[in-house]
Amino acid sequence: MASPSSRAHHFSPSWSPRAQPLRALAVVGVGPVALALARRVLSVEDAALARWSGVAGPGVLVLLGDTESLPWVEGVVYLGRDAAAPSLLLPCTLAPDVAPALLDRALVARAQAGTPLAVLPRSGQLVPVGAARPVSREALSTWLAKQEAAP
Repeated sequence: MASPSSRAHHFSPSWSPRAQPLRALAVVGVGPVALALARRVLSVEDAALARWSGVAGPGVLVLLGDTESLPWVEGVVYLGRDAAAPSLLLPCTLAPDVAPALLDRALVARAQAGTPLAVLPRSGQLVPVGAARPVSREALSTWLAKQEAAP
């Protein structure tokens, strides 16, 4: 599991329910939800753990994997890819108030980070996930301990 290559970036388009949900390719937790997601992931067997890659940073955990394998805890957001915005992982059930292609170009240029970018509307964060690495139980346990110890 990797750390995002740059600090989180913020943005503020408006979002509304998506007419047709995207297929989930990632799951993200922010704040206490990230901690709950990490605990959930650490509870699975090694075979399940091996199906995911991820990135983690201060207060955020993003896991990538097959739709069927992605874990659930209350409060997570599932992300998918809109064909019109190939560099972004967008919330599966929300659509931006601007054309996805324009959002893609604007956010990639603004972030100046690796792609794809996980777009987190509620927190306003962009998280680069191009450096995602296989989830390691040891690395995730270390990240969780640091997050729990943080003020």
